[in-house]
Amino acid sequence: MIDSRAIIHPSARLADDVEVGPFTTIGPDVDIGSGTKIHSHVVIKGPTTIGRNNTIYQFSSVGEDCQDKKFRPGEQTRLEIGDNNIIREGCTLHRGTIQDNSLTRIGHGNLLMAYVHVAHDCIVGDNCILANNTALAGHVVVDDNVILGGFTTVHQFCRIGQGSMSGAQSAVFKDIPAYVMVSGNPAKPHGMNFEGMRRRGWNDTKIRSLRNAYKTVYLRNLKLDHAKEELQGMADQTPEIQILLDSIQTSTRGIVR
Repeated sequence: MIDSRAIIHPSARLADDVEVGPFTTIGPDVDIGSGTKIHSHVVIKGPTTIGRNNTIYQFSSVGEDCQDKKFRPGEQTRLEIGDNNIIREGCTLHRGTIQDNSLTRIGHGNLLMAYVHVAHDCIVGDNCILANNTALAGHVVVDDNVILGGFTTVHQFCRIGQGSMSGAQSAVFKDIPAYVMVSGNPAKPHGMNFEGMRRRGWNDTKIRSLRNAYKTVYLRNLKLDHAKEELQGMADQTPEIQILLDSIQTSTRGIVR
């Protein structure tokens, strides 16, 4: 299961069925769960924890020191990767910094396509797709079921709301509320991810309510405070509108609008 040309530090902890390809290097303080496959020419540096049934493709760098000039060698920061993720060729996933929670975390069931960069202190939820060359700056939070189109760049400290989507080559400088689609440089709103809702089996009534919520925030020329008041009334009937409202209310950088 482990190629003889791989270099694995004696203190690294790998489940018995982990596969490791040739010329891969795994350092100390690395834990890798059952069913995970590491292809050739991968570098994994600890402290890093990788869960079950992940696949990491060639030339990826996992758990490396971050690109923050405040970072000092020896800082006890870590990277955590959950289960059932696919990490394609050339991805770079950095550990956290002590300026935040000392943690970069990637959840479960995500697809990181080729050359994706996840910087220090980022939190990526579950079932997200980050297309080729997507780049997250430091301290970015990506909620569940997000799709980021190829070459999307996200400014540090932004939050990408649940179920949202970006078009290819988008430059995101503000928070994206839940379910909203954006594109452009700078990214601007262009409706909601209704097709994604249908694929998740949401009924027409729920989708129609979210369509009205989008109009309230973006198309009726309301001040944001007034729009939030109207959303609060709508949220009693549709819990997903409460998720949208929460993503707006908790924004610290302001929302795309």
